[in-house]
Amino acid sequence: MAKPAEISTYFYTANRPGGGTSLGFRNARNRPQLAEQLRRDKLILRTSYPVPLATGKDRGLTLKDQAVLNEQLSQLLSRGVPLIEALEVVAQTVHAGARPRIEKLRDMVASGSSFSDAAGSAAGLDAVTCAIYRAAERTGDLAGAAKQLSITARRTLQVAGRATTLLIYPAIVLSVSVVVALIMLIFIVPKLGEQLASNNAKVPWYTRIMVYVGNLLSENLGIFMVLVMILGVIAFFARKKIFYAITSFSRRLPLMSPLVMAQESARFFAVMAAMTRSGVPLADGLAVANQAVSHPTLKSQMERLRTRLVEGGVLRTLIEQVDALPLGTRKMLIAAERSGDLESAFNTLAGDMTEEVERRSARLLAILQPMLIIIMFTIIGSLLMSILVPILNMSGNVGN
Repeated sequence: MAKPAEISTYFYTANRPGGGTSLGFRNARNRPQLAEQLRRDKLILRTSYPVPLATGKDRGLTLKDQAVLNEQLSQLLSRGVPLIEALEVVAQTVHAGARPRIEKLRDMVASGSSFSDAAGSAAGLDAVTCAIYRAAERTGDLAGAAKQLSITARRTLQVAGRATTLLIYPAIVLSVSVVVALIMLIFIVPKLGEQLASNNAKVPWYTRIMVYVGNLLSENLGIFMVLVMILGVIAFFARKKIFYAITSFSRRLPLMSPLVMAQESARFFAVMAAMTRSGVPLADGLAVANQAVSHPTLKSQMERLRTRLVEGGVLRTLIEQVDALPLGTRKMLIAAERSGDLESAFNTLAGDMTEEVERRSARLLAILQPMLIIIMFTIIGSLLMSILVPILNMSGNVGN
């Protein structure tokens, strides 16, 4: 598979055919490709500027575009439309940023390249998807594989949406709490400290700490903002490691661990359903599906199952040893293996695991809401108490 090329985000201005100026952001490998993209949209590039920190590897089609690609291919190919003509239709369906990749994919297929190889080099699709396409080309059921991949992509988007909600909701609540606390600490607490000092009021030790921290931040506000910006830049470049650390930590939490396992299982069974439908041998399918799993326990047990299966082991016996999966899931796979209908079992389990993610996510959000309220009250309430207690004491002294 070709190495992903560098892709940059450009801010551009372009001339419209009927007059006027169009401006916006687009991704392209270079300025000539940007000009070509705009030309297809009947725009003439005037100026372009690369956006700093927005350059990186070309990740290929997004998961949403992959879902559109496979849905269109499944519908068109199953009705006898040639692959090249189907790709021409897909190029008009995906969003403008993905259109050049689909057009390059069509050109490579038209020049004689296999669809699976072109999908990897032109569209930048992952190794798992390309392996499913390659198997489907051998069996002649590319339409069936595309349909299964579209279902898998929609399920993955559904699971990813739930995971994003679980991450964004606490992040927003905690960010608002921290911002409000910092505003109070920088602008309100120092003035309160001055008033208390001028009245010779008796100040508790925790209020003295808050006043000291507030004065420190207020007097060095510029340095504090620079440090925040530096930390933001570091977090941006280390976001993959941060996400990996959060994921690893979540696997150890009592409430998050079953949810993460359900997400991994849904992804694994969705890939296995697509591989089995394409006629791939079970051992080869396991080798591909394991690439879609990041949970260390499940991944290691599935790798061991595949190794022993290749060595001549019996599947129904080996499945019993995969204790990372629930007992009901193992029994269902054993029954499906005896009846010779593993494809339906994988497809059913993928759907069941996706529904399990929905249920567990809703349950976790219901638990998170009161916990976040408590955390917000702890952050902001501690500041309010440090302000109110000395004021109440001072008012009591004046009254006496």
